[in-house]
Amino acid sequence: MKPVTIIAALLCALPFFAGAQDDIEWSASKRLSWDDYLAKPSASSEAAAITSTAIGIEYHVRNNTFSYSITCRFSKTRSWGKNKTEYILLHEQGHFDITEIYARKLAKQLSEYKFNPSNYQTEVTAIYKRIMDEKEEYQEKYDRETDFSRNKDKQSEWLETIRQELDDTADFSNYQSTVNL
Repeated sequence: MKPVTIIAALLCALPFFAGAQDDIEWSASKRLSWDDYLAKPSASSEAAAITSTAIGIEYHVRNNTFSYSITCRFSKTRSWGKNKTEYILLHEQGHFDITEIYARKLAKQLSEYKFNPSNYQTEVTAIYKRIMDEKEEYQEKYDRETDFSRNKDKQSEWLETIRQELDDTADFSNYQSTVNL
């Protein structure tokens, strides 16, 4: 069977990117810095910064084995900052961390998936789409409730919530798996 790849970026309505050399894989030990933001800021945007992230999945079915690999990336060339303060950077890191949470949720869903050879492509695509829709809603809620970081109390609460969710989903941080059918 032919390998299937799905990759999408669902933040800031930017076209997807797939493993460009300047992408950064999410890592607990590597936090974003303003040096990572290489795109030219949009003069027409009121945003202080834009963080472009993506979750990708590649899966294969070969020799009675279903395997998949998930990526969580930040695009340096699609991300920009106008107001480059540490406080704004923490808010933007929150967006990248939320993307990681949903990469882990995708890994959890795929680990629980009962392979169906007659329609696995449709089912895996549906799982991916559902998780991406949830992620997008969560990203929007984060911006709405923090007023794009301007509500300092809510921003602080959200960063703690995100940290807790990263801890809660740690079991799914290795998002590569092979399942014998």
